[in-house]
Amino acid sequence: MFKSGFTGIIGKPNVGKSTLLNSIVGQKIAITTHKPQTTRNRITGIRNLENAQIIFVDTPGLHKARSPLAMSMVNAAREVLSEVDVVMLLVDAESGIRADDLDIIASLKETGTPVIAVINKIDAVRKEDILPMIEELSRLFPFKEIVPVSAIKKFNVERLEQVIAGYLPEGPQLFPEDMITDVSERFIAAEIVREKVTLLTHEEIPYSTAVVVDLFKEDETKNLIRIQAVIQVEKDSQKGIIIGKKGAKLKEIGRQARLEMERFFAARVYLELFVRARKDWTQSDAMLQELGYSPRKRNRK
Repeated sequence: MFKSGFTGIIGKPNVGKSTLLNSIVGQKIAITTHKPQTTRNRITGIRNLENAQIIFVDTPGLHKARSPLAMSMVNAAREVLSEVDVVMLLVDAESGIRADDLDIIASLKETGTPVIAVINKIDAVRKEDILPMIEELSRLFPFKEIVPVSAIKKFNVERLEQVIAGYLPEGPQLFPEDMITDVSERFIAAEIVREKVTLLTHEEIPYSTAVVVDLFKEDETKNLIRIQAVIQVEKDSQKGIIIGKKGAKLKEIGRQARLEMERFFAARVYLELFVRARKDWTQSDAMLQELGYSPRKRNRK
């Protein structure tokens, strides 16, 4: 009996959803930083077990969104709830159950999909602190299972995979066995650049930045990939910050991005980066759609 299906990873920002996805598939396919709201799109990771194929869908953190960009991220996460076979809710062992977690749990009461609670970052707390969290989660919602894990140390991740597989429907493999994600190489290249911008800049810059890959050309004879990408910001002042004094900041962003791309693609990479200011793009539905973000949903009167 073989099982296959989709599992949505949801939770508030910064609980380790992308780190867990990377840990499960065994390769970094989702960018991770210490800053909340790093993930903006749904990212698929494929895990093949002996008796199952689990397609994980990483989602942006659920939070109270105010800007059109943030609204589009929350919409992308909420839409997953009705499209998957299993929902996996991540909570943070360090911070405990907070108001944001309670809001998400309340929204789960409308779904008939099996929900598994995952307590992440248990390596950062004492063992005796985990049981009260399990008891509290059990009171809040009828979770099918509650599984403590450490995504960063890969503790208990294999057990989590088997638990999820138990709730998937019977069915054949949906993707080839050697495939770990269905996102494009262009998307991965753009995300790597955006991660480096996020890590190397501060304040509002990461949240005002998008990356568009204009050129992705492989030369198999030379084992070389040529990539041209545009870092888009909202203001000329932000453009200056990313470029830095005498271009130093942009050069470092490019250096770190190139090295990570070379590891991921197993090829030499020639990377060119440009910076462009487009006024208030995060506030424009048209620009959001142009950049691949879903439009915000407006409340009907």
